[in-house]
Amino acid sequence: MSKFSLDVLNRCVYPYVRVRDPDILLGSAFGEDVALTRVGGDVLVSHVDPIVGAIEHIGWLAVHVACNDIATSGARPRWLLLLVLVPRMEDVELVEQIMQDANRAAQELDASIIGGHTGFSSGLSRPLVAVTALATAGGCQPIRSAGAQISDHVLVTKGVGLEGTAILAQDFVEVAEKLGLSAQDLTEAQRLMSKVSVIPEALALSKLGVTSMHDVTRGGLLETLLEVAHLSETGMEVDFSRILIPQVVARFAAAFDFDPLRMISSGTLVATIPGEKLKDAARVLGELGVPFADIGQIVQGDGVYMLREGEKIHHREIRCEQDELARIWARYPRLS
Repeated sequence: MSKFSLDVLNRCVYPYVRVRDPDILLGSAFGEDVALTRVGGDVLVSHVDPIVGAIEHIGWLAVHVACNDIATSGARPRWLLLLVLVPRMEDVELVEQIMQDANRAAQELDASIIGGHTGFSSGLSRPLVAVTALATAGGCQPIRSAGAQISDHVLVTKGVGLEGTAILAQDFVEVAEKLGLSAQDLTEAQRLMSKVSVIPEALALSKLGVTSMHDVTRGGLLETLLEVAHLSETGMEVDFSRILIPQVVARFAAAFDFDPLRMISSGTLVATIPGEKLKDAARVLGELGVPFADIGQIVQGDGVYMLREGEKIHHREIRCEQDELARIWARYPRLS
C-alpha cells in the first residue's frame, strides 16, 4: 500500500480538513506524525495508521507502528482503537490470531485496547489492520517533525530497511529462496521485526532537547529526511557512508532489487538535536543499547544534500507515493 502523491493530497485531501476549533493545536498536516488537541488542561496526542503490507504478526506490528508515531511527539502511548478486516467470513482463526498478537503488543507497551471494529470484506486479498493510538502530553510540549534548526545534528537509530526486510523474510519465503537467500538469511532478517519499536529511544531523547523526531515508515529514510527538511523549511546535509545499513538488509536489497534508503523501516528513528546535546544523546542511547549514527546536519537551503562516493546529490522532490514494499507486492501478486 502506498500513499497518494503530495500533489494529490494538496488538491484532494488537505483543503477539506481545515479546522476552526481553537482547541485543535495541530490538525492534519503532511509529514507530521500526530494530531494535537487541547482537552481540559492537557493535550491529547493521536495518530492512526493502517497495515496491509504484512500478513505474519500483522496485529502486533500494527500496534507498534501506530504507537511509534505517538512516541515521536514525546508522549507515551496509552489507548488503542483497532480496525481489523479480513477477506472472508471463514477467516475466524485469522481474526483471533490478529487479536492475540495485538493484545501481546499492547501488553508489551503497557497500553490498553479500548475499542474498534472487526469485520470481513470480499474486496480484500489479505488482512488489513488499522490502529488509532492515543495519549496525553502530560504537561510537556509535544515534539513535531517541523522543529529542526540550523546546525542541528541528524541522528538515525538502528539502521535502515528493518521492517520491510523483516516482512519480506516472513511473507516472501519462497521468493527469497528462489532469489538465492539462505535459511540463515531468512532467520536473521526475521529477527529484525523485534526492533520495530522506537518508543524507548524516542521517549528518552524527548527529555534531552531534541528539536524534531520522525519515525521511518513508507518511503524509507530518504523520504523521512525530505519531510523533516520540508516541514522545518531548511536543508539537510547527509553523508551516505555514515548511514547504518545492516548486512542482512543489504543482502535482501540486492536479491529483491530495492533501495534500502527508500524501504519502509519502522524501528528507525530520525531525530535532530543541537550539537551541545550530542554527548547526552550518545550516553542515553548507549544505556538503552540502541545503536545510532550522526549522519549530518541541518543547513540553509531546501531538501537533502547527500554526499555519496564523492558526489553531492541534491534530493528535493517528495515522492510519498513511491514505496518499495508495495512495488514488491505488486511484482509477486501470487502471494497476495
